[in-house]
Amino acid sequence: MRDRPADLAETELTIALAEGWGMEPRSAEYLPVGAGSHHWSVVDRRGQAWFVKVDDLGAGGAGRDDAFHGIERAFGVALALRRDAGLDFVLAPIPAATGALVRRLTSRYALSVFPMVEGAAGHFGAHRPEDRAELAGLLAALHEATPLVADVAPRSDLALPGRDGLVEALRDLDREWTGGPYAEPARALLTAHAGQVRRSLAEFDSRVEQVRDSGTPWVVTHGEPHPGNILRTPAGPRLVDWDTVLVAPPERDLWMLTPALARMLGEDETGDGGDVIARYTRLTGRAVTAAGLALYPLWWRLADIAAFVDDLRRPHGPGGDAAAALTYLTGYLESGRD
Repeated sequence: MRDRPADLAETELTIALAEGWGMEPRSAEYLPVGAGSHHWSVVDRRGQAWFVKVDDLGAGGAGRDDAFHGIERAFGVALALRRDAGLDFVLAPIPAATGALVRRLTSRYALSVFPMVEGAAGHFGAHRPEDRAELAGLLAALHEATPLVADVAPRSDLALPGRDGLVEALRDLDREWTGGPYAEPARALLTAHAGQVRRSLAEFDSRVEQVRDSGTPWVVTHGEPHPGNILRTPAGPRLVDWDTVLVAPPERDLWMLTPALARMLGEDETGDGGDVIARYTRLTGRAVTAAGLALYPLWWRLADIAAFVDDLRRPHGPGGDAAAALTYLTGYLESGRD
């Protein structure tokens, strides 16, 4: 997130860190990185650096408690994967003095603390071909740990997040959108590509039914193992951002190791990723379905379109995250099939 949360004072952050983690912050630097959450680098009085994450539970009051408990549950799974399954590549949050992994910062925001690990993260996009075999092994180890967390991990319902809002927006294309300077450009853009979006929603429903009928055993998945969530450290790769963890079809993770992600982003990449999928199957003995690999690129694209449309219909000002949302929405819709 590029923009600081306007309704959150930094003093609220430092007080919560002191009360929850016994931390005495000496400095706090906002980091304009990632999507969906706000991040700070905090240095305490002893010179120890911490990575502090603040999740937005939603602009509207409804659903905030559910969002908070969802993050709490997901982080509990991450800690169990690291502590009980021995997966060192899982970068889990640090419990507060009470043992809680997430603290309610305000009614809208939730706070969590992570170790500041030396390393370099990538950027959202396709994995380099030379990295994919290593990551297939990492995901195989994660998926094989399913029995240890199956009873506590949330389970996917294969629903598309934000679908109701997207359908509502499609119904409101003949009325002015007044959320801010990018609302009307977003309406014009969606109007031009409304047929494409409606066809994609129908295709999504068909793909979901194929996956349900496949009978493939579900596993614990990260959900977003793209390069931006891989931290390259001297001790090896670390997988970050575990708030998306779900028990789901294995293809929820694996499609990101295929050329499908590059193609979704408009990059010209050949091949089908068969060698990487074959390596995963050798390591796990688990079959990978074409239906699952086809579902998740579509899921990702539609979920992003829904999120960007929602952002641009809400009150917003010029520049910052709203401008980025319009840029990304334009990229998705203009690169799609009409």
